[in-house]
Amino acid sequence: MIPPALLAELGSLELVARAVVDGVLHGAHYTDRPGFSQEFAEYRDYVPGDDPRFVDWNAYARTDRPLLKLFEGETNTRLLVLLDGSASMDAFGLPGTADGVRAAYGGVSAPSKIRFGAYLAAALAFIAARQHDAVGLLVFDEHPRAYIPPRPGRGNLQAIYHRLDELKPQGGSDWREAFTQAASRFTKRGVIAAISDFYCDPADFGRSLRILGSRGHDLIVFHLLDEAERAPRVRGGPRLRHALSGHATLRDVETGDVIEVDANELGSRYPRRLAAHEQALRREASAVGADYIRLNADEPLDRALTGYLRFRARRP
Repeated sequence: MIPPALLAELGSLELVARAVVDGVLHGAHYTDRPGFSQEFAEYRDYVPGDDPRFVDWNAYARTDRPLLKLFEGETNTRLLVLLDGSASMDAFGLPGTADGVRAAYGGVSAPSKIRFGAYLAAALAFIAARQHDAVGLLVFDEHPRAYIPPRPGRGNLQAIYHRLDELKPQGGSDWREAFTQAASRFTKRGVIAAISDFYCDPADFGRSLRILGSRGHDLIVFHLLDEAERAPRVRGGPRLRHALSGHATLRDVETGDVIEVDANELGSRYPRRLAAHEQALRREASAVGADYIRLNADEPLDRALTGYLRFRARRP
């Protein structure tokens, strides 16, 4: 189990994904599933745990490298990761930090939501690649910003890592547009994993989610929150649920709108409103058969990946 604060020290997203996934899969029975098609896709280096039956021994004799033959089979799963790249995903990050790490409450470092989301997206892509599945990425805010079509192979995986590494959160988020674009581009039945803080109306989110559910896709929703959202402070003061008095000025990082709130009322009502919002999102996801997983950006990725693997195990 690797704390999120240490992930940035690993450097590349590829190392992060490999370390996190290997940690989750350690000691568990895990099998790579090559495609049933005989259409050759590519080679990759053999790693411990791979099935030696798929090593190309002729290539090994020529190169002295154990290379695994990968085949592109239509029976394999296709995964599309949708990542929210809106401004709220970096609302509590420190401006100008290259590694996306901020100072969390109590002096403990933790990644911003967008960086945590990138770690999760990279780990999901790495799992898919290990299973020889096609994996793609759609990053969006108010409009789809980047799209990498689902394909098998290391080249596509590296393209996903590169795109995740250069993320710069901006603007608002439009789930209907993102899901409509995903549905039009991701036409064959597959798995769609959505990662966001879901600052949206749950009913609107549910209607957008049904766009994908109606296409027969298997859906999993990762709802990601920062500690500052679970227990907010105003300008470094005590947490709202403790002792807060007077009025506070809050600014929406996506729209720029500013509102005045009664801090005492906010401190008492906020936890209930947040819990109700989460419950509503969970209901909307359940209504279309989607799995819902709530995550904290200051906690290890283990629970997210374990939840995803259980989700995949229930699907053909």
